[in-house]
Amino acid sequence: MRLLAVLTALCGSIAVPAAADFPLVHAGRAAVLVIAPEDHEVVRLAGDDLARDIAAVTGVTPAHAGRLPEAAAPAVVIGTLGRSPALDRLVESGRLDVSDLRGAWESFVIAALPAGPDTPPLLVIAGSDRRGTAFGVYELSQQIGVSPWHWWADVAPERREELTVPAGTRRFGPPSVRYRGIFINDEDWGLQPWAATTFEPEHGGIGPKTYARVFELLLRLKANTLWPAMHECTAPFNGDPRNAALADRYGIVMGSSHAEPMLRNNVREWTAPKPDYSYVTNRAGVLAYWEERARTNGRYEGIWTLGMRGIHDSGIQGARTDAERVAVLEQVFADQRDLLARHVAPAVERVPQMFCAYKEVLDLYRQGLRVPADVTIVWPDDNFGYIRNFASPEERRRPGGFGVYYHISYLGRPLAYLWLNTTPPGLIWSEMTKAHAHGADRIWIVNVGDIKPAEIGTEFFLRLAWDVKQWGPDAQSAFLEEWAAREFGREHAVETAALLGEYYRLNFQRKPEHLQWWLPRQPAAPSPLTTREIESRLWAFGNLRSRADQVAARLRPERQDAWFELVGYPIHGSALANVRYFRGELGQADLAAAADAELKRLTARFNEEVAGGKWRGFMRLEPADDDWKSMRIAPWTLPDFPPKPAPDPRAAVTVEAAAWFRQEGAADIVAGLGRSGRAVTLQPDVRLSYQVDLPEAGDWTVFVHLLPTHALQGDALRLGLALDDGPMQTLELKVADGSPAWAQGVLDGARMTPAKLLVPSAGRHRLVLTGLDAGVAVDRLVLTRGTEHPGYLGVSSP
Repeated sequence: MRLLAVLTALCGSIAVPAAADFPLVHAGRAAVLVIAPEDHEVVRLAGDDLARDIAAVTGVTPAHAGRLPEAAAPAVVIGTLGRSPALDRLVESGRLDVSDLRGAWESFVIAALPAGPDTPPLLVIAGSDRRGTAFGVYELSQQIGVSPWHWWADVAPERREELTVPAGTRRFGPPSVRYRGIFINDEDWGLQPWAATTFEPEHGGIGPKTYARVFELLLRLKANTLWPAMHECTAPFNGDPRNAALADRYGIVMGSSHAEPMLRNNVREWTAPKPDYSYVTNRAGVLAYWEERARTNGRYEGIWTLGMRGIHDSGIQGARTDAERVAVLEQVFADQRDLLARHVAPAVERVPQMFCAYKEVLDLYRQGLRVPADVTIVWPDDNFGYIRNFASPEERRRPGGFGVYYHISYLGRPLAYLWLNTTPPGLIWSEMTKAHAHGADRIWIVNVGDIKPAEIGTEFFLRLAWDVKQWGPDAQSAFLEEWAAREFGREHAVETAALLGEYYRLNFQRKPEHLQWWLPRQPAAPSPLTTREIESRLWAFGNLRSRADQVAARLRPERQDAWFELVGYPIHGSALANVRYFRGELGQADLAAAADAELKRLTARFNEEVAGGKWRGFMRLEPADDDWKSMRIAPWTLPDFPPKPAPDPRAAVTVEAAAWFRQEGAADIVAGLGRSGRAVTLQPDVRLSYQVDLPEAGDWTVFVHLLPTHALQGDALRLGLALDDGPMQTLELKVADGSPAWAQGVLDGARMTPAKLLVPSAGRHRLVLTGLDAGVAVDRLVLTRGTEHPGYLGVSSP
C-alpha cells in the first residue's frame, strides 16, 4: 500500500470517524501504550519513541503500562508474538488472526479492534519478531505524520488535535530484501567532526550517542543493517563495547565493509606493521586477530564479511599472481568459517555471511574463485551507481544468494562526489530492480557518506528494498511526490517533486563535484560545452532557484529548516557551483566571484544558523581539504582559459529516446534516468521507430547516447540501428570497465556509440532502434553531417 493511501486511511482525515474506528487521541486524552516487560528491548525503545511522536503531533503524551488496564479506556497493545501476554490472549481468544504472521521475517500487522464485552477498543501492533514489532510501531508514527527524518532533517510534523485509526487489519511484510542498510563512509568532513565538536564531544567523535540516533533512523526506515564508519579519523565501532551492545538493544544487524573481514576495522584495529597483514607470511597472526572479534561479537546478530583485502581498500598482500590470490582467498574462507563454527554457531551454514566482490576481487571471482555455497555474494556497483555484475541463471541456484553494495556518495577515482547527493532515484530504481530480478535479494547496502545530505536517496533505496514492486518506471516522480507531501504538506508536493526532478536531471548531466573536465594531475582545461549550452544550463539553474524560493516563501515557519536542509541548500548550492565555474570559464570574473561568495555564505548558514546551530561543522564544500588529492577536484579559482571558439554551423538533429512514434515489444521510459531525465531501457527484440527530418541527403553520423551501464552478461552493450527499411546495423559498445573511456562516461552520465548512415534524400525518415541485449538504456540520438559530436549535451549550435 502506497504511503499516501495509508496516510489517508490512518491519519484521521475522514471528517466523521466511524464508531468502530480507534481513538488514538481524543478529547485531550491519548490511549495507553501496553508493552509487556518481557518483550524485546527494541520494542520498548520504539514504544518510547511513539509516545514522544504522539506528543509532538497532539501535545498529549500517552501513558505506559505493562498489561491491559482494567478500565474500559482505549489501549494500544504493542507486542511480539510469544513475548506479549496481552497479545497472545487476543490471538487465543480469536479476536486477532496472526496465522500468516507466525514465522514470517520482519512482518507486522496493525489492527484496530472494536470494544468487546469485556475489553476496551484496542489498537494492536503485532510483530512476527522483534524488528517486525518495532517496524510496526514506527509505521504508526509515520502514519500520524512524523517523518523518519524528524531528527536528522528537523522535519516538523503537522499538529493535530485528534488521531483516529480506521477499523480493520493491515498487514505489512515480509520485505523484498532480507538485510537492508547503510554504510557510513568517508565521514572525515561531516559526521565525524560534527559529532566530535557539536553533538558528542565527550566521546571525541562518532560514539554511542550518535549511533543511537543512526539506529533509530534505520528502524524508522524499516532497515536492519549497518556497516559503521571506518576511516582512520573515527574510533572503531567495536573498540567501544557499548556500541555493539547498543546495536543489539535496537535489533540492528552489524556488518562491515568489503575491506573489513570478520567485523574488523583494519585501519585502526590492526596495530602491527602493515606488511604483517598478510595471510601468506603471517597466517597465524591474522587468524588470531580475526578470532578475537569472533569471540567478542559472536553472541550478537551480525553479518560476517569473509575474504581479505589489504588495509583500507587496498589489494591483498603477499600473493603475486591471480592464481595465488585465488588460492589464498579460498584458504581464508575455510579458516574464517572454522572460526565462526567455533565461536558463533556450529552449523556455520546458518550464520549470515557475505563476500563482497569489490574492485580487483570481482576479477578473481570471474576467474573461478570458489565461494562457499551458503555465503551471500554481494555485487558492487562501479561506485557511480551502475552495477558491475549480475548472476546467471545457473549461479542463482546458490543457496547463499546475492546482494548489492551501492554508492550514492564516493571517495575515489576518477573523481569523488562527497558534497551533495545527486544520484537520481530513477537510476537507483533502474539498477536495483534489475539486480533484484537477477537474484540479488539477500543484502542491499548503500554507501551514504555522512548521511546528510543524502536523505532522499537513502530513503528511496531502503523503501525499494522493503518493497521492490511498489513502484514502476515512474518510481522517481511517484516517490518524490509522496515524500514531499509528508515532509512539507500535500499542497506543495507536486511542485516540490518537480523541482527535485529538475535538480536531479541537471546534476546528472554533470555532478557539482565534477565541474572540472580534467582529472587530477592533468593540465587544467575548459569544459567541452558550447557557449549556448552553458547559457542554457545556467538559465535552467536560475529558473530552478527562483521556483524553489517561491515554494519556500509559502511554507510555514516550522518547516523552513527542513526545506533548507533537504531542498533549498542542494538546489542553491549546485546552482551556485555551476555559476561559479561557468561564469569563470567565460571570463566573467565578477559574476563568478559573487557566486563563490554566495555559496560560502549559504554553507555558513547551514553550519551556523539552521536548527539553532544543531549542524555546526557538518557541511563542507568539496574539496574540504588537501587530503586524497589524487581523486578529488582542485579548489576553485578563477580560470584563465582562452575564449571559446565560435559555434560550428554544421547541421544537427537531436531525438529523445522517449519520443518514439511506434513501439513493438517491451521498453520502459524511466522517470529521472539519463541526461534527458526520460531514458529508455530496452529488452531484446523491442523495435522503436522515430521520425527524423533531415535537411540534406548524403553521409550522416548518428551518435546513440547510452547510459554507462554494465552488460548483464559479457563485456559489451549491443543494440541495432536501421534507417527506413534498410538493413540493421549492430552497434556494440565495449564497457571497458576502469578505462579512460569508462571514466569519462560515468562523469558525463553517458557513453556514445556512433554509426554511419547514408541518407538517400532530404526530408522525413524513419530511424529504428532494436533491442539485442537486456540492460541497455538509451537516452537520446544525435545526428550530424560531420564525424564530431555537436556539443557536449547534444544541443545543436545556432
